[in-house]
Amino acid sequence: MDVFWAKGYEAASLTELMVAMGLNPPSFYAAFGSKDALYRESVDLYLATVGGGSMKVLAETPGVREAIERMLLASLEVALASPSSGGCMVSLGLFNCQAQNAPLREHMCELRRSTTRLIRQRLERGVGDGELAAGTDTERLATYFATIIQGISFQAQDGAGRQALLGIVETAMAAFEATSNPV
Repeated sequence: MDVFWAKGYEAASLTELMVAMGLNPPSFYAAFGSKDALYRESVDLYLATVGGGSMKVLAETPGVREAIERMLLASLEVALASPSSGGCMVSLGLFNCQAQNAPLREHMCELRRSTTRLIRQRLERGVGDGELAAGTDTERLATYFATIIQGISFQAQDGAGRQALLGIVETAMAAFEATSNPV
């Protein structure tokens, strides 16, 4: 997972992956079958551990505003914790790739769409709980916050530090206040 997280799918060599796991080629292929399968398992592990924190706090935090803010702060921590300060493994995973990796790219796109759906569901819960006005455009806000999560990762990849990323979160929350029409 750490090799893929630090280097990305295409830049991570099979040799680096095998060394990181202490496997020889026959053992690698017996265990995983392919680099693609290992990547999928690595992404699953990432989402079950460090990478799943933002969606966990989104779902579990009472109060929609606090849930959104804590989700963004958790995303910031993941972006800064990556082995290369390279952001979120899902947010940055396989945007551009070789044609033979298109199915894996689509898998990563679906994971990113899932993030937007989870955010939208939490915002809709906020509407249902009366925390947000009935006319709140939850689809637009969900897309916006998913984009902020991705932006945090891109900024971390480009070397932005904690203070700069916290500024992004503060600005996003100001936009939330301005567009969500809290009741």
